[in-house]
Amino acid sequence: MDIIKFLEENMLSCSWKQGLGVECMGCGMQRSIIHLFKGEFTEAFQIYPAIYTLIIMFVFLGFHLKFDFKKGGRILIYLFITNTIIILTNFILKITH
Repeated sequence: MDIIKFLEENMLSCSWKQGLGVECMGCGMQRSIIHLFKGEFTEAFQIYPAIYTLIIMFVFLGFHLKFDFKKGGRILIYLFITNTIIILTNFILKITH
C-alpha cells in the first residue's frame, strides 16, 4: 500500500478543533508531513511553519544522544525555544484571522 495514501486515509482528528472550533497548536502537522512525502516543500511549510525546525531539532537530538556533543544540551534548548516561538506565533496568527 502506498504510504501517502495510507496516511491521508488515516489522519487523526483534532479533539480541540472538534470541541472548541479552533485549530490547536499541532493542527496541520500531519498534512505538512504528507506534503513532505509528496515533495511539496513549500506547501508543507505554509501549512505548518515549524515543520523544518522540528525536523532539525529531532535529528540533532538523535545525534546528540548517540555522540553526546559537548554543548548539545544547550543547542537543544535553543532549538526548543525557537520551535516554541514559531508554533505559538503560528497559533496566534491562526486564531486571530
